[in-house]
Amino acid sequence: MDHINRFESRTTLLLLRAEYGVALVLSSVLFLMHIGEVRWIPAVLLFAYIDVIGYLPGAIAYRRSPDKKISKVYYVLYNVMHSMISQAVVLGVWIAVWGFEWALLAVPIHLCGDRAIFGNFLKSFRVPFEPAPVPGFATFDQNVDKPRHPRQPQPERI
Repeated sequence: MDHINRFESRTTLLLLRAEYGVALVLSSVLFLMHIGEVRWIPAVLLFAYIDVIGYLPGAIAYRRSPDKKISKVYYVLYNVMHSMISQAVVLGVWIAVWGFEWALLAVPIHLCGDRAIFGNFLKSFRVPFEPAPVPGFATFDQNVDKPRHPRQPQPERI
């Protein structure tokens, strides 16, 4: 919501996801408009490597952990690989070395898809690696979503 109140209400989260949805649609349309120029091996690799490095190791460790607590290394891997900043560096290096190509759109398609479709953003060390309700946050969320001013009965008209 702001730099002091670091949470999203259901409405602001939906709006944020909608913004990423617009970027996803734009990236996808550009990709489809140039589909004949896309080199598929780089496109598939660029799309997949983000989760192969950033998500799968943590997901496997999480599922294998009896108490669902895993090393912070997995969170860092996820956050680095799913960061727009990190991926901008990767794309910048790619462009500097091999030049621009339409396959590079696989990266924003992946990141914007994660955020818009699945609601996956960067992970905090304080929540489970896989989405699960945190009791304190569930209570907080219920309190935030309560109407601030309950409706007052309207006076009868005479």
